[in-house]
Amino acid sequence: MASPTLLNPAERAEQSDKRAQIAGLRERISRLQGRPGEAARPLDTHPALAGIVQLRAGGTYAVAPEHGGAGLALAMLAGPSAVGGWGAVVGMPDFGVEAAAGLGVRLDRTVLVPDPGSLWLETVAALVDVVTVVVVRAPGRVTEAQASKLAARLRTREAALVSLGAWPRADVRLAVETPRWAGAGRGEGHLRARQVTVAVQRGTAPPRRTELWFPDGELRLRHAEAPVVDVRDVG
Repeated sequence: MASPTLLNPAERAEQSDKRAQIAGLRERISRLQGRPGEAARPLDTHPALAGIVQLRAGGTYAVAPEHGGAGLALAMLAGPSAVGGWGAVVGMPDFGVEAAAGLGVRLDRTVLVPDPGSLWLETVAALVDVVTVVVVRAPGRVTEAQASKLAARLRTREAALVSLGAWPRADVRLAVETPRWAGAGRGEGHLRARQVTVAVQRGTAPPRRTELWFPDGELRLRHAEAPVVDVRDVG
């Protein structure tokens, strides 16, 4: 019968160091690869979105631009911004300062690059090094190679990217659906609030839908506790 190998203290210490090095390398590789099932660090999220989508370091989020998708993208920036994190908005020359501030985005901690031109990818990559969340509207179709390059950088820097528009292999896809306005009365009032359905899809799972006031009567984003009357049905 084979006997166990006996190691002297020096050999045991050397093997222990090697095991620690191997474990460290495995952890680093796993972090860079972003293996499924390994929880990334959660980032602060707007209270109205906290139960809908959790921002995570290294994550990519694609928001459909229809029905005010830009506002939803900015709301995702608002969570980290409200607690002092830096953010950036790239490729959105129509960025609404008042709307962003109303959502909780700190303008004094937000970098704006309205028109990066053909250097949008390099601009986003540089900003990922210094901010927590980047909201970007790419000037055209984003390729798999471009998305992969940024994904590795996001994981390394523990930042998140929110794309206004399609993004290859996005971790989460969001869309604003079926907007309904309230407050018109019998046609003599003013539109005061809008209720929307926000659809959130992770991977191939069916999308989950949540009702939100966006905005409510005080221009805030919050959960909808009761349905609104569609102004098209008001007599």
